[in-house]
Amino acid sequence: MNPDNRNNSNILARGSVATRLPAQDLDRARRFYAEKLGLEPVDERPGGLLYRCGGGTEFALFTSTGASPGTFTQMGWQVDDVEAVVTELRQRGVVFEEVDVPGFRTEGGIAEIEGNYPSKGARGERAAWFRDSEGNLLGVGEPVV
Repeated sequence: MNPDNRNNSNILARGSVATRLPAQDLDRARRFYAEKLGLEPVDERPGGLLYRCGGGTEFALFTSTGASPGTFTQMGWQVDDVEAVVTELRQRGVVFEEVDVPGFRTEGGIAEIEGNYPSKGARGERAAWFRDSEGNLLGVGEPVV
């Protein structure tokens, strides 16, 4: 390690994190996020849309010729009441994933998950997943304290 860079070893820890999600059709994605999720971009540039949510978080959709594999959660929202959020989004036409594999099962689209991310101080999470118009797998979760 270069001695001149020792003070910069935490350079990424000082930065903020923002999710980037691919969209094969940015207009279709914009409609989905507006009509189904109630979100409008706060900034727009050729090939990209920027969204802001609570807590100073943000994510962007960008035009991509690649398709999302949709095999893992690519972005998630922490919410206070996952059942209320699932109900509201279903009323808007969002379809939630149903999963039934050994050790993991959803009921009514919501899973009870033991354990949680260490920094959240919870004993588990109630969560649900859906796909956006571009095949990105998105989640909503409520910590169980």
